[in-house]
Amino acid sequence: MSGLVVIGASYAGIQAAFTARDAGYAEPVTVITDERTLPYQRPPLSKDYLLGEIGAHELRMHDEALFAGKRIELCLGHRVVEIDRSASRVALADGVVLDFERLVIATGSRARKIAVPGAELDGICYLRSIADAVDLKARLGHASEIVIVGGGFIGLEVASSAARLGKKVTVIEASSRLLERAVSPVVSCFLLDRHLRAGVAVKFGTAVSAMIGDGGRIAAVELNGGVRLGADLVVVGIGGIANDEFAVAAGLDCANGIVVDEHGRTARPAIYAAGDCANHYSRFVGGWIRLESVQHAQDQGRAVGLAIAESHEAYDSVPRFWSDQHDLKLQIVGHSVRSDRIVIRGAIEAGRFSVFNYRQGKLVAVDSINNSGDQMVARRLIAAGISPTPDQAEDSSCDLKSLLKTSNQAVA
Repeated sequence: MSGLVVIGASYAGIQAAFTARDAGYAEPVTVITDERTLPYQRPPLSKDYLLGEIGAHELRMHDEALFAGKRIELCLGHRVVEIDRSASRVALADGVVLDFERLVIATGSRARKIAVPGAELDGICYLRSIADAVDLKARLGHASEIVIVGGGFIGLEVASSAARLGKKVTVIEASSRLLERAVSPVVSCFLLDRHLRAGVAVKFGTAVSAMIGDGGRIAAVELNGGVRLGADLVVVGIGGIANDEFAVAAGLDCANGIVVDEHGRTARPAIYAAGDCANHYSRFVGGWIRLESVQHAQDQGRAVGLAIAESHEAYDSVPRFWSDQHDLKLQIVGHSVRSDRIVIRGAIEAGRFSVFNYRQGKLVAVDSINNSGDQMVARRLIAAGISPTPDQAEDSSCDLKSLLKTSNQAVA
C-alpha cells in the first residue's frame, strides 16, 4: 500500500504529514521514527525539563487520538535502514518494506561528538533527544562540578539550568565570545555578564585537549596548555551534523544536508526533505544554509506538505531563533553574519533592548533581549525588504510599524 511515508517524527516531519492531509492529500500517510515515545517538543529539554518544572508527558506535541483522527499511522520504534529510490521503497531494520508514492526525509540532526582522548568516559553527555535529557537530568542530581563544552545555545541553556540548581558550572568556548555565529557582540557581552552574575565561569579562546577519567568515569577536563578543571559531569554542545546518510546512499544531492528547492523537493521526483537535515537557498542569507530551528522546521515542513498535496506555496520564511537563559529571553530574526553596522534600540542597562544589524545599509537581522515587540515588527520588515534608517531604528519613539503601512500604501 503506497502513499506518503515520512522518515522522522520531528517538527518538520509531523508538520509535513499534517499539512499534506489537511490540504487534501487522501492517500495513506505513515510516519516512521526510531524513538519509542510520541513526538515531543525539544526546546524545553535543556530548560524546563532539566529543572523539573515539566514532566515528560507535558513535552508531547500531540496525542495519539490526533494522529488517528487525521488517518496518519505513527510507527514508533522502527528504524529505517535503506531508501530504494528506483523501486520507491524504504526498508526497516526488522525486515519490513514500505512502498511510497511520496517520501519525506525529516531525520533532523545529531550532536557532533568531541574527538579527544577520553571522550568515551562515563559522565560525558550530549543533549538532543528525550532519552539524552532523562539521562542528563538524573546525572545533574548527583553532580557538583559541571563543565560545558561549547558556548552555543544548548551549552548556555544547560549552564543556566545547572546554575539554577546550585551547581558549579564552567563553560569552555573556543572562540572569543558567546554565540559568535548567531548574535552581535553587544548581545554576546550582555549574555556573558548575566552568566557571570549567576556564578557561571566562562573560559574563551581555548579548547579541550583530553578528558581525564578515574575508574572509567570523568574526573577532569584538560584544556590546551595543560590546565585541568575538575568535573564529575561534562555536557558537550559543539554543533550538529545533518542526518543525511540515507539520502547520500540513495544518490540524492547532499552538501551539509540534503539539497532542496523552495518546496522542499530534492532533485529526484517524489522525494522531499525538510528541517535540520535539509540545505536550502535563502534570500535572507544570500546563499545556501542548513538551519536548526523549530520555526524553520515547521515552516519548511508546511511547504513540503502543501507541495505533496499539489497546493504549492514556496518556503520563504525569515530565519527565527529563540533561547531562554536565566531570566532572559533571547529572540533572533534574520541572519547577522557579515553585518557591518549595528544600532541599539532600548536600554541595555534595563535588560530590555534590541540590536539592529545592517549590511550595506540593509536591515538583515534583529537580536532582542526581553523584547518580543521588536521581533514581531522586525520579522515583517525583513520579510518585506524594508529597512528603517539606523536613526529610525535607534529612536525608540519612532513607530517602525508605520514603515510597513507606508510601504503598503505605496504599493497600492
